[in-house]
Amino acid sequence: MNGVGVHLLGNTNTIGGSNDIGFGVGVIYSPRFNFLEKEKFSLSVGLPITLGFTVSASNTEDLYSDYQNASIGLVVNAPVMLNINMGRGSTKENKEKFGYFAGAGFGYQYGIFASDIYDPLRNEYVEDYSTSVFGPAANAGVRFGIGRKSKNLELRLSYMQGLKKADIISAYYSKRPANFGFAVLFNF
Repeated sequence: MNGVGVHLLGNTNTIGGSNDIGFGVGVIYSPRFNFLEKEKFSLSVGLPITLGFTVSASNTEDLYSDYQNASIGLVVNAPVMLNINMGRGSTKENKEKFGYFAGAGFGYQYGIFASDIYDPLRNEYVEDYSTSVFGPAANAGVRFGIGRKSKNLELRLSYMQGLKKADIISAYYSKRPANFGFAVLFNF
């Protein structure tokens, strides 16, 4: 089964700072394979891949100064998810008007950024960097039937907690990022 849509992305602790948050938007393609199907539910494994554009900003304060940091970049988000699907969209044969799903898995996100970030340990500004994050992921959502066939509109919430600290610039910025998202997909 396949779906395509728009994914709104959010993240915390991406470039360091006490008030650090980032937002973005991307295109999501969500293929999945049902490996167990019953009349009203299925178990599936999927790979909802997002290619997105993000903007992050933070404000870092210490005893001696105040740093304003910002970055803009391209992000690829690719979690492998194991889902339980109920109702509409659980199988191609299910024609119910409403369905829902929930699942867990493991995610990976890679980003390439142009930035204006001050690194106080090196006493210099960083103009570009790349970073990767991996960790446990979860998602849940609902599906609404469209037409007589198995097509449906899906609303999805997702979350991933990074396991390692971001190695963006220096130990000064080392934090474990968290990624969250909201997606709207058309499944066909």
